[in-house]
Order: sequence, then structure tokens, then C-alpha cells
Amino acid sequence: MNHASAETGARTLVDTAIAELAEGETRWAALPLSGRRAMLGEVRRRVGAHAREWVAAAAQIKRLPADSPLVGEEWLSGPYALASALGVLENSLAALDAGRSPVESAHFGEANGQATVQVVPLSAMDSLLLSGFSAEVWLRPGVGKAAAVAGAGLAQRTPQDTRGIGVVLGAGNILSIAPLDVLYELLANNRVVALKLNPLTDPMLEAFTKIFTPFINLGALRILTGGADVGGLLVEHPQVAHVHMTGSAATHDAIVWGTGQQAADRKAAGTPRLGKPITSELGGVSPTIIIPGKWSRADITFQAQHVATQRLHNGGYNCIASQAVVISAEWGQKQEFLAALRKALDTAPPREAYYPGSDDRMAAAAAAHPSAERLGEAGQRLLITGLSTNDTAAVLEQEYFAPVLGVVEIEGTGREFLDRAAAAANERLAGTLGANVIASPGTIRGLGPSFERFIASLSYGTIGINAWTAVGFLSPAATWGGFPGHTLDDVQSGIGVVHNALLLADTERTVVRGPFRPSPRSLWHGELSLTPTPPWYVTNRTAAVTGERLTQFAADPRWRRVPAILGSALRG
Repeated sequence: MNHASAETGARTLVDTAIAELAEGETRWAALPLSGRRAMLGEVRRRVGAHAREWVAAAAQIKRLPADSPLVGEEWLSGPYALASALGVLENSLAALDAGRSPVESAHFGEANGQATVQVVPLSAMDSLLLSGFSAEVWLRPGVGKAAAVAGAGLAQRTPQDTRGIGVVLGAGNILSIAPLDVLYELLANNRVVALKLNPLTDPMLEAFTKIFTPFINLGALRILTGGADVGGLLVEHPQVAHVHMTGSAATHDAIVWGTGQQAADRKAAGTPRLGKPITSELGGVSPTIIIPGKWSRADITFQAQHVATQRLHNGGYNCIASQAVVISAEWGQKQEFLAALRKALDTAPPREAYYPGSDDRMAAAAAAHPSAERLGEAGQRLLITGLSTNDTAAVLEQEYFAPVLGVVEIEGTGREFLDRAAAAANERLAGTLGANVIASPGTIRGLGPSFERFIASLSYGTIGINAWTAVGFLSPAATWGGFPGHTLDDVQSGIGVVHNALLLADTERTVVRGPFRPSPRSLWHGELSLTPTPPWYVTNRTAAVTGERLTQFAADPRWRRVPAILGSALRG
């Protein structure tokens, strides 16, 4: 096919999809909340029916052997995440349809003088399956409970008032991102959606089409494949009202401003090339801050595996992957922890570098940091130690979408360390998507209010305390996105939020808390948690089995499924 005919084909594909969505918008506007809820339930059941097909396609994309425990990553971050979100969204629409707020009976609290909404656990089942984990959404300063209750529901408070056609540019790494973003456009923003898959994820088309058949048949969703030409035509189409994307800041800027000197001129003049609103989730250099304390050998081993998971999950190709470990230079157990971290990175299960450009990014990181240690089979992982905040360190200033991990040492202990660590995270690291904090319960108690002030001082969209921020991603009622305040010309980790299945308005961040130790050691030390090694750890031996069982439970919740889930989890 020559260039002209290819261009004509792409334009016909896009024009047809947009025309069909324009008709579908009328049907979407006429569909009452009860009908929308029923569609969500049907899609949830379809997730369960087609989950194996989904995971098989994902394993093909990621080059994972079918019998690898790492396939558990695809279950949890794929169909499980989508089915869980659908269940909470169903409940939110049921509340609205009954004339109630989705958060009318939610548990409200306060942190840093701001109102908070508990989003984990949401049910007795959450308390069992996520034992020891909790999460709160912080509302923006000045927004109280009454305003939150009144505003929850977003665009579904007036479902007949639709807002045109939205384009979702799908991510190429975590395969639930695009479906979850579609749901947010449909419900939070009340738009019909054209989803453009990342070419890397084209093998997902068949499974996604089967799962979303109810929305496709209504005309509320069209799923398109193709290259940048198709994406460009969608974004620029005059009937498209809004764009949402997941990717890099460079891709965002190319869409908004263009490239080269013209882009620079547009930025200087404040005249974007894109003439419509855009929201985005763009990643960054996520820190893991280790607060010094007295740890046992088992604590050190477990938390080293925790940090290794934060970097190596999905091969390192996560917007929320930890890239900078911030540690006290004066911590008496620093060398012991670094030795355990080195071992965890070196011995984690090997996997192929499936994401395009990974080898080039690894080479660039190695060139920028000649002292970097190569770990793992064939040296496919980089560990860079001995960094300080005074360094002009590439690993602090740009996201490496590859298994690269830097260790930044900061002077001080106690409150002094907290202040310096927060300053380093907020001022030296690119992006604001998520920050991880690891500290023993005794250290947190000893720091008292200083610890909570430290958490409040971190300008990140999701903060994980003894829990990887990806737990926030997996929690459907949590918000997901960069810290508020970014602009088109300084986009950082993006603008706006997604997920947010309680449909809360005026949110600032999500704070997730988890157990410092796995069960049963957690119980021996007074932590009320029954959670063993979590199934998302790269070292978990039964992650695939546990992930599949959790997915089937999320798609069809039945108490009789729980013993098998717990049995598999305990063997992990």
C-alpha cells in the first residue's frame, strides 16, 4: 500500500469511528443509570469469561513463558484491576440511581487539616483479602465532608448531559490502563470514547472487543489500532472534545506543542498546537525513602525484596517504578540493606526486555553513570550507588523506562532526615506521580506528628507507606495521577486523575498504608495483618495462581472462592 492510500485508509477509519460515536452519544445520553449499571455488570462478567484469553495475549506481548509465576503480574494488573473497578463503579451508580451519594456512608477522617475519605477497605471482603492495608483519598484543602458528599458522582449526577467524544491514547505497558481510562471517560466525564491502542498492545484487540461488547454495540466505544497517523487524526479531529493519554512527557509535549523550533515558539507564546483539553498520566522518577531504624535481618531481606519489586515489576516498565532509593548516610544498617538490595536485584527471576528502546535507555544510563553495577543474568539490571543530592545525576532528573535503580544518600537521622528527604524528593526528582516510604512501626511511633507532617509535605499524587504505590493503582476507589497543579508547559507527571471509582470531586492525593512485615511475623510484632508476601512481589512463587483466583473473585464475588485464594497466597 502506498503512502497516499494508507493515509486515505487511516482517515476513513477515523472518520467512520467518529461518526458512529456521534450517533452513539445520543443513545448513551438516553441510557439511564440503571441501564449503565447493568452494562458495567455485564462487562465485569465478560472480564471473568475472557480473562485467560487476555492474560495469554499479555504474556505473548511481554515474552513470558506460560508457566512462569511472573504471569501473575498480568492477572493482577490486567483483568483483576478492571473487574475490581467495574464492581465499585456499579455500586457508585446504584447509589446515584437511588438518590444517594456514592460516599454517603463512607468513613471520613482528617490529615494535615484536610478531609480524607477511606477507600481501602471498602468492605469486609477487602479487610480479609487486603488485611493490614488501608488507603485514604485526601481532598483538596478547604473541601469538607458535606461538599464531598454533594459532589461525588461527577458527570453521572446528570447522565443525560453528555460531553461529546473523548479520545484515549492507550498505554503500552500495563494492560488495564487503557480499559480503566475508557471507563473514566465514559463515567466521570460522560463522554463516548475512541480508544487508540498502543501498537505494542494490538494483540489485546480481540479480548478487549469481547469484554467491551455492550459498550461497542451501543455505539459508546470504538477501539482502533494503527500507528501514529491514526492517533494524530483522532486527536486533531474537529468532533473530538477531549484527549487523555498515558505515556511520556515528551509524547505529551509533541501532541500539545508539536516538535522542533515551532514547538519552542508555541510554548513561548503560550499558544498550543492542540486546540482542545488534554489530561494525562506521565510517570517520573519515583523515590523510595528508607527511614532509618533498627531492623532485623528478616526485615532487611523482606524490604530489599520490596524495593526490588518496585523497580523490576513488569520488567521495570512502569510509570510508578521506583528509580531513586533515598537513604540516610548515617544509618547504621545502610551497608547491610544495600547488600540485601544488591542480592534481591541480582537474583530476581530473569525476563526479556520486551519494551521498545529499553536497551538504548540502559546504555544511556550506563554511559551517564560509569560506576553502575550490572546485576542479574547478562547484566540486564543497573544499580547506581553513592549518589548525593548535589550530583548532576541523570538517574534523578529523567525517567528511565528500564530496570535502572539509583541510591541517593542524605545526611541526618530523625526529623532532620525527614526534612532533607522531602526536599530531595520534591525538588530534585522529576515528576510527582508517586513516592514510597518504608519505616518500621516503632520508628513511625517514635517520630510522632513529625512523620505525618513529612507525609503531608511530599508533593505526590500517591504516597505508599510500607506499601508500593502500585497498590494505589490496583485500588479502584483510589485516585491515580500526578499531584495537582501541573500545566501544559510544565506537565511533569500529568494533569488530572483517573480510576476514582467513587467519583469523588476535588481530590488531592491518595495515601496507602501497608504492613512493615509479612504474616505471621507481622502478628508477632503487633501488626494486625494476615497478609503474607504479597502476590505482586517478583519473588512470589504462586503469583499466577493467586492472581487468577483473585480475578475470578472480582468478576464473580462469592465467599466460597476465598479459601482457595488464601491457600494460594499463603504458599507464595
